[in-house]
Amino acid sequence: MTEVIDGNAVAQRIRDDLRDSIETLADAGVEPGLATVLMSDDPASETYVSMKQRDCEEVGIEGIHVEIDEDAPAQELYDTVEDLNADPDVHGILVQMPVVDQVDERRVLRSVAPEKDVDGFHPENVGRLVAGDPRFKPCTPHGIQKLLEHAGVDTEGAEAVIVGRSDIVGKPMANLLIQKSPLGNATTTVCHSRTEDLAAHTRAADIVVAAAGVPELVDGSMLSEGTVVIDVGVNRVDADNEKGYELVGDVDFESAEEKAAAITPVPGGVGPMTRAMLLYNTVKAAGLQEDVAVDLP
Repeated sequence: MTEVIDGNAVAQRIRDDLRDSIETLADAGVEPGLATVLMSDDPASETYVSMKQRDCEEVGIEGIHVEIDEDAPAQELYDTVEDLNADPDVHGILVQMPVVDQVDERRVLRSVAPEKDVDGFHPENVGRLVAGDPRFKPCTPHGIQKLLEHAGVDTEGAEAVIVGRSDIVGKPMANLLIQKSPLGNATTTVCHSRTEDLAAHTRAADIVVAAAGVPELVDGSMLSEGTVVIDVGVNRVDADNEKGYELVGDVDFESAEEKAAAITPVPGGVGPMTRAMLLYNTVKAAGLQEDVAVDLP
């Protein structure tokens, strides 16, 4: 029987375990602080930021939220990040993406102090990840590792196929899976929009991570029996319901479930883990910056 991996449950367990780490910081007089910065009126971005702030409140992290008018000059965002870099009460900074057109996204990512870059996107942190000495693992790939661990998936020697080569998921996921570590040691292939015969690659995989941003790109015919399927995609498609749309992943869940040993649903799979690992990185950042030894879950 296929295991449907409950990301909500795993994320809740991580949040619960983080409370002990936060108590350790509190005993040392430290309250971890996470600043979120929003320069967009995109409803999805507003929702994501609101959820992250609620997560902070739940576990005892000080949430600081800064909103910048989307018509403001880019320099206002750059200056805001610099102010947060200098604020000792802020241990983690997250600039919600995407940013508006007048802002240079790469400049924003480079402007966040590496020690406060809890997304793990600063070039210094990317380099440390590739070198096998990560300060912060990017939240979504790290969350996927936790899901695989929860499901009892042995990645050592496994054939893993990543569908998608984004800087946020695909590339760091591949880097984590090839590391010499208990949650790595996989033989990893990265597929993308120029890959020929995608199905040939996915059928050869023990683990498929679908992160291409294409609705239901991977279906059951592209999988072998017993594959572990991690669906990162969240796509809004038209539907005959009250909302007029529904959310689907990059995997056709119904057909893939028939082949998979384990699979994540959309929603309720990877998404909650991304948010949980952001809290994890914030607590880790506070411990590093304040020189407090913290045991992390």
